[in-house]
Amino acid sequence: PYLGPKLKPLQRQMNNFIIYLQQMLSNAFHLYLVWIIFMFLPAGLKRIVAIAIGTVYPTICSITAVATEEIEDDTYWLTYWSVYGCLFLIMDVSEDFLGRIPGFYTLIIFTTIYLMLPMFRGADKIFRKVLVPLAGLHELLVLRDAITIKKQMLKDLDPERAAVVQKSIAKFFDGSTSDSDPSVLKEELMQGWGKIKLPNFKIPFGKAEGGSSDEPTEKTNLV
Repeated sequence: PYLGPKLKPLQRQMNNFIIYLQQMLSNAFHLYLVWIIFMFLPAGLKRIVAIAIGTVYPTICSITAVATEEIEDDTYWLTYWSVYGCLFLIMDVSEDFLGRIPGFYTLIIFTTIYLMLPMFRGADKIFRKVLVPLAGLHELLVLRDAITIKKQMLKDLDPERAAVVQKSIAKFFDGSTSDSDPSVLKEELMQGWGKIKLPNFKIPFGKAEGGSSDEPTEKTNLV
């Protein structure tokens, strides 16, 4: 009776871990079977599969992104297509020499998945670290990031706080006065937070001003 309630949370955690491990092993086994089948395909079919993985799902997501009002998903998939285009050119040029090597198209597929999935954001990383330096577009990238930060700030903060933060950021980037010091800007923002009035909560039981205690007794009316 004493150990049962203590061990139930541990039992649930262990059951969840076992179920997660079973699902992971099952998915890994299925992927291994698919990979074995893929390795026995002709080179032409491997090329078709690799291109389909890199184009079908991103095309559907891109069409959906264009139909929405949000700009973030448009930017995400535009970045993907820019990087995937370079990957496709590399594959098209090198497959005549490297296409017969086992694992070439597997590497292309894994690279495509890395570029595609939002959990990795590989396309954005390659775009920032490779394509932007090669094209010399650092200023435009910084401008795009600044626009994204401003939109996110206006979305998360109320107009009054957004205006204060916007002024602080402008002072910081100006850098011509002492107000651009980060510590000074931080103090200004903290002073703004100090002006926020919090509601007063009345403690139902506590010590009164005269020293008497408001703790409940047998005669306290709880209704």
